[in-house]
Amino acid sequence: MENQLGKIDHVLFEQFMGAKFGFENPDVLAGPQFGVDVSVVSLPGNMAMALTSDPLSLIPSLGLEESAWLSVHLMANDMATTGYGPQFGQFVLNLPDTFSSSDFSIYWNYIHTFCKNIGVAITGGHTGFIAGQNSTIAGGGTFVSVGEKNKMRLSKNAKPGQVLLLSKSCAISSAAILAMSFPEIVKNKVGVEVQQAACGSLYETSSLPDALAAVGECNQYKEVTAMHDVTEGGVLGAVYELATASGCGVNIFEEKLPIGEIQKHVCDVFSLDPRYCIGAGAMLFACEANHAQIVIDRLTQKGINCTEIGVLTETGKGTNIIENKVSSPIVYKQDDPYWAAFFKALNAGWK
Repeated sequence: MENQLGKIDHVLFEQFMGAKFGFENPDVLAGPQFGVDVSVVSLPGNMAMALTSDPLSLIPSLGLEESAWLSVHLMANDMATTGYGPQFGQFVLNLPDTFSSSDFSIYWNYIHTFCKNIGVAITGGHTGFIAGQNSTIAGGGTFVSVGEKNKMRLSKNAKPGQVLLLSKSCAISSAAILAMSFPEIVKNKVGVEVQQAACGSLYETSSLPDALAAVGECNQYKEVTAMHDVTEGGVLGAVYELATASGCGVNIFEEKLPIGEIQKHVCDVFSLDPRYCIGAGAMLFACEANHAQIVIDRLTQKGINCTEIGVLTETGKGTNIIENKVSSPIVYKQDDPYWAAFFKALNAGWK
């Protein structure tokens, strides 16, 4: 069987990993689970420690600064779903043996700067050069935060009857990376202005400001009960993951899904459905219906667009998208279509 590209789905997760997570420690309040962004460990004094890990990006076609940005902020997005920003970071760098010392210095300086800017102290890790390393993945990292146990949010804490809100737009990171990786084809197909705007949107791929706007810088607001950042599988994949983790059904209204013109144009070039491709930068929020406008207003005050896109339902009612009053199941794509589009363009020699 040929393995799928990207993250494994929940079927493979259960089949191969199941409950095989080492020693059973009662202090683990939230361990590995499909659709949950972080793990949480109990600490004394009503405190808890949240942890999240992700690959590190090193994408030559983007650049060293842009790769470092993604490396830091994709992990920070996961941690943001707790309601806390990341505080400590560990980095394991498996670098190509062709990676020059000067490039390494530049890359690491950006890692340091981006961590410092969001309050992350780098506490350790491992650094080495690996022969034959030609991937866009340069190792992995872990972010850690400590906070009050009863304030730690998890994506599995959404409830039936709550509404789902989405910040920003679908396909932010997909459009940005494709426009930067294949600038000539994007310029030729949809114009220089669209290509440049899509490139600039790379720095909208942090959803940490979105989360902190919703819950407050000190995590003081209680309206949001669950958050989930949008990554592989896009907005509809994230909706499916949050609903599955929470044991809920969901109805999403097609006409309410925010798709920016820039993202739509770039996705059209690569024959991508923006609802289903990698969308880092957007954040899903679950809250009671009577709190939705409060949360939307908080984000709006920070200059962040936020839209109500659907409602969570009882278990067994399915994960559905409703278009023109017709309901159909949300298909959870095992392979994020972004990867196929990226490598198809690369192999075709697109510039």
